[in-house]
Parts: sequence; structure tokens; C-alpha cells
Amino acid sequence: MSSIASTSSTTDAAAALAALASAKTASGTTAAADDPQAKFLKLLVAQLKNQDPLNPVDNAQMTSQMAQISTVTGIDKLNTTLQTMAASFNASQALQASSMIGRSVLVPGSELQLQNGVALGGASLSQPVDKLVVSIVDASAQVLHKVDLGPQAAGVVNFQWDGVTDTGVTAAPGSYTFKVEAVQGGNKIDAVALTLGLVTGVTQGTKGTMLNVSGMAPVAVSDVKQVM
Repeated sequence: MSSIASTSSTTDAAAALAALASAKTASGTTAAADDPQAKFLKLLVAQLKNQDPLNPVDNAQMTSQMAQISTVTGIDKLNTTLQTMAASFNASQALQASSMIGRSVLVPGSELQLQNGVALGGASLSQPVDKLVVSIVDASAQVLHKVDLGPQAAGVVNFQWDGVTDTGVTAAPGSYTFKVEAVQGGNKIDAVALTLGLVTGVTQGTKGTMLNVSGMAPVAVSDVKQVM
């Protein structure tokens, strides 16, 4: 008798679930082909319809399956919410980045442009140093000018070169490179060379918001160390 009663109840459950699945498909609120709940309901209905009448699906097992689909649905909704938040953040970041168009920025790089008797560059220090030396190099790897900037605090340090070499000759306008050397307590400290570039535009892609900087590959907003 208990088996017959149990079978009757699960049959009723199957009918109810089938009706729910049909209503969910007909509602048009979600694409049935992509809706995890609709897929789960179809599978559960099929399981109930094809169960062994003498060994019906256990209620605890059915409850466990329902809990699992609820968890999956919750995670799916959370992912959708996070994607929406990420899209909103990217749009906000792009809007803020657009304010840098037409301005110069310092970003990681070792190029130095000498124009109208001036070249600007910088260095990023992770800690204070006793000594910071900048060496400006030409295309043939010859050091044209070396300057000791002395002790510096942690952060971004700017420098300017007037184009005059250590031999007193004025270098020709154009592109040069430079390297930075930092020392603290007699030990070399990592220092990141920073090059100056003009922001000409902003783009959004798979890597997030990127700045179009003249003469460089696209630069991530997070790589900007200083806006000038």
C-alpha cells in the first residue's frame, strides 16, 4: 500500500512539474533552450515518469536535486550581476580616462624625445634611495649624459634634459633612450624607467580600458604613473 501511495504522490509531482515546465517555456521571460531551471525541470519530469513503480524516487533525493538547481541558479544570477557591475565599471573607467586625452602621461618605458631643447622622463621608486642616477644613451649605445639626482623619496621622480652632452655638445633633436640606477645602503634597488607620451584617445577591449599614446602601443590606465 505504501508503495502505491508513494507512486501516486510522485506521479502527481511529475504532473505538477510538467505543468510548471510548460508554463516556464510558454512565459517567454527566458529562453527555454538556455534556462538551467527549464532544463532541470524537464530532466526531473522524465526521471519521475520513467521511475520504477516499485522503487520510486526518494523524497529526500528529490529535495536534494531541487536544492542543487537552486544553488546553480543562484550562482548564475550572481555571475550576471557581476558582469553587469563589471560593464558599468569599465564604462565609468573609460569616461574618466577620456579626461586624459590631450595630456601627457608618464608610463613604463625608456624612450626619451628631445624636442626644442628639452626632454622629459621619470623613474618610479618603490622605496627611498640614497642615490638615483639617470644615463641618457644614443642609438649606438653610447652614454651621452649622466646625472646624479641624489637621494630621492619613494614614488615618481621627474627629470629634464636640455640636450647638452657631458662633452658640452648639444645633441640633435630626436629619439634617445635612458636607464635609471638606484642605490640604497650600498645595494642596488629596482627602479622603473618612465617615458613621457601624449594621450590621443581611449579604447575599450578585452583587456579593459586602454589609452592610445603617441608613439607607443596601447597603454593600460593602471600603468599611468603620473598625468602632466
